[in-house]
Amino acid sequence: MPTTRTPRGPHTTTWAYLFLLISHNTAALLLLPLVLASALLTLLWVGLPFIILTALTLRTIANAQRTTLTKILQTPVPAAYRPLPPTGIITRVRIIITDPATWRDLLWLTASPLLTTLALIPALLYAHATYQTLYALLLWHHTHELYGLTATTQPQALLALIPAALLATLAHTLTPHTTNACTRLSRLILAPSEKARLTARVAHLATSRADTIDTQAFEIRRIERDLHDGAQARLVALGMTLGMAENLVQTNPQAARTMLTEARETTRQALTELRDLVRGIHPPVLVERGLPGAVQALALTHNLPITVTTHLHGRPADPVESAAYFAIAELLTNTAKHANATHAWIHINHGRQRLIITVTDNGHGGATPTPESGLNGIARRLDAFDGTMNITSPTGGPTIITLEIPCALSSPKTLPSSATDS
Repeated sequence: MPTTRTPRGPHTTTWAYLFLLISHNTAALLLLPLVLASALLTLLWVGLPFIILTALTLRTIANAQRTTLTKILQTPVPAAYRPLPPTGIITRVRIIITDPATWRDLLWLTASPLLTTLALIPALLYAHATYQTLYALLLWHHTHELYGLTATTQPQALLALIPAALLATLAHTLTPHTTNACTRLSRLILAPSEKARLTARVAHLATSRADTIDTQAFEIRRIERDLHDGAQARLVALGMTLGMAENLVQTNPQAARTMLTEARETTRQALTELRDLVRGIHPPVLVERGLPGAVQALALTHNLPITVTTHLHGRPADPVESAAYFAIAELLTNTAKHANATHAWIHINHGRQRLIITVTDNGHGGATPTPESGLNGIARRLDAFDGTMNITSPTGGPTIITLEIPCALSSPKTLPSSATDS
């Protein structure tokens, strides 16, 4: 079980997280009237689109809260929502209403006043302590009363520093406890149960398995097509040319010699196509030099200037290495075709049992995955390894794409001598 950790004192990071928690709870509370209105309108069937809108908005706020809780507690707080189909209002509403994660979000929304109060207790105490301090030093000249007590001289006013110090000490003492109560209660509400997490995991694996099977079937069809249209056709032509040369070798040696020359050229072309096909399946340079060397070789043959930096002290498993290589190759192809960039950067690192790859270009930006795009294909390829792809591509650039693949590295002693950091 991963351990959770809560900030121990009211330092800057703690207050920043508290501000985020309060902001999320306040946003959820402001959304409550819209949720109630959508529920009432559903009785008239005109509220179905509003159900989808409010549910997605609430999910956005709840996911922001989950991200903040993950930062504070140092343990993931997953969402585990059921996937929604792209079309079909009634189907989407049915999935939303029957999704346990939706009811967790609604419970968190109704509990937001309590959570906000817990988070605000130290801030309110500090505010009172600050007011009492200002009264003791400055404000008593203008406002003689403080909570019903009257001060007419400076020594009398300075007595307000005593409760101010007590309140500040109490706030300092309560901050970690109230923060801990707020974060743990929020996590208890927002985190899915073990059963829901397992169900979501099974659904995710089923989807990624289906995508992997589809991808493999597509690759097999592509290889079959390339063999049929390329090497196989050339080998058939080679056989026919050799047969004609065999018939002419006695009667017309010169024509037979010409045909043998053509057969030799056909053999060379067939071998070239087979080598290209093999490289498309699993490049030999990837086997020999590992991911850093293969990416360096890819960068050298690319039309776009590319800077490659790697920090790997071992090699990922072969399937992960292959998936990462082809993902990088596809990203570079997209950059050359669509980004209008003049330079690209690739950084490969490994940390916390994850292979992290960042591909950046200085193009015009605006990269968005579509169902038929190469970016969506990369996401499906990584999904088979529980990997993720994050795209940051504002209009005007730059485009930053980060790939993360969970994996362990082999011992450096097992690496070939050429597989060194770049």
